Amino acid sequence: MTHDHPIRRFRIDIPQAALDDLRNRLDHARWPNELPGTGWSRGVPVDYLKDLAGYWAGGYDWRAQEARLNEIPQYTTEIDGQNIHFLHVRSPEPDALPLLITHGWPSSIVEFQQVVDPLTDPRRHGGDPTDAFHLVVPSLPGFGFSTPLREAGWGDLFRVAAAFAQLMSRLGYDRYAAHGGDVGAGVTGMLPMVAPGNIVGTHINGPGPFPLGAPVDLAGLPELDRQRGERFNQFQRDGIGYLHMQATRPQTLAYSLTDSPIGQLAWIVEKYQAWTDPAAKLPEDAVDRDQLLTNVSVYWHTRSGASSANFTYESMQAFRAYAEQAGAAGSGAVARGGPPMGVAVFAADHSIRSLLDPTGAIEHWSEFDRGGHFPAMETPDLLVGDLRTFLRPLR
Repeated sequence: MTHDHPIRRFRIDIPQAALDDLRNRLDHARWPNELPGTGWSRGVPVDYLKDLAGYWAGGYDWRAQEARLNEIPQYTTEIDGQNIHFLHVRSPEPDALPLLITHGWPSSIVEFQQVVDPLTDPRRHGGDPTDAFHLVVPSLPGFGFSTPLREAGWGDLFRVAAAFAQLMSRLGYDRYAAHGGDVGAGVTGMLPMVAPGNIVGTHINGPGPFPLGAPVDLAGLPELDRQRGERFNQFQRDGIGYLHMQATRPQTLAYSLTDSPIGQLAWIVEKYQAWTDPAAKLPEDAVDRDQLLTNVSVYWHTRSGASSANFTYESMQAFRAYAEQAGAAGSGAVARGGPPMGVAVFAADHSIRSLLDPTGAIEHWSEFDRGGHFPAMETPDLLVGDLRTFLRPLR
């Protein structure tokens, strides 16, 4: 830590006026009409969202959830001109391995509430104390409390990875592991490039083919991989409207996400219905309802629906240019080299090893029959177990 860039303690404290304003907006929402019998096929059904919004306004307790979040030590610091918010939980085990965890979209540090204690204090949770981690969980720039963005350019995942590597250095960690999902998987994969020699292993969940690339060729795939390929092709046909919007017109979208809590709620909750375990009919069948609304509330109160959309715009522009140049848009193959990599594939994921790892270079590959895009919320036991298994020999 330097005098110019101190690390400051941080507590979430949303003003009561903001909570009152949110409830007023929810109570006076103007609802759209809906064609009968369409279910979830055209987006979030009105009756479902009315019920969820009613609970957000009258049953959900933000102050209780805020207090739970504030039980986790939080900090902020400035890196490359941007305020970066992060959780930092040191394990009681002195030989614990530092672990950097990066969330994706539409997520936040809220996603990892259930895994903080098991990862940092396995002894207290019936685990082996030698599996303990010192945990660092940043909010991506433009997400949650790493707002507001001060300039364009933070959708560059190399820049984010460099900032997070600097954060780890500032905290005194020069040897650590990294995990991420969604955008966080991209950041995790770039860390060995920006911090060579510091990363002992990288672990990601749910990698899949490039969504704006070619469909998956199903010919010759084993049955389980064929199912994943069919699910990806279906997602590519009718599930990436959100991506086109955020990747092309984020500022137009920003107005509804910032002015309407119903708009922000629908924008996020649809992904919890579509991307969680296929066995779950409704989002709350897959994740805790209060935790889901806490994640949405963080987006609402920090106005990060807009800045996270701009993050997507910048990262997708860069990723599409890279994929087209590298000719990798159709395969989505994971580039290898550097420290060992672990991959965890959950039931809702599109990951097909023969496409993502054609040479068998990924050292650790796990497949699970439950869970989805948000494993720390859906199946925290599986994620914690896989991280422990993969990283145990790398300590």
